[in-house]
Amino acid sequence: MNGRKRTVQIKFRVTEEERTLIEEKMKLIPTRNMAAYLRKMAIDGYIIQIDHSDIKAMTAEIQKIGVNVNQIAKRVNATGSAYQEDIEEIKGVLNEIWRLQRLNLLKER
Repeated sequence: MNGRKRTVQIKFRVTEEERTLIEEKMKLIPTRNMAAYLRKMAIDGYIIQIDHSDIKAMTAEIQKIGVNVNQIAKRVNATGSAYQEDIEEIKGVLNEIWRLQRLNLLKER
């Protein structure tokens, strides 16, 4: 370590797949020095954190809607007829899906 500018060593382990991915990303920039690449990414790289809470909420609502539609389908299959309130409920939940979809699209702008 005599005369070295960098005297602290940091080690970490990766899987073969992770190493391959790192090597593929290294090909995108002009360097073959993995230590330099990893150092640059650790210091200057950034992490993109995506908020998926709106998508999770929408998925939960769609799951609830699916349960409601299944209950209506069972009732229709058992009785042989659809009730107006069932049709109105389906229309309501479809409107809710479209409302959530529009809301998500507006958030992305």
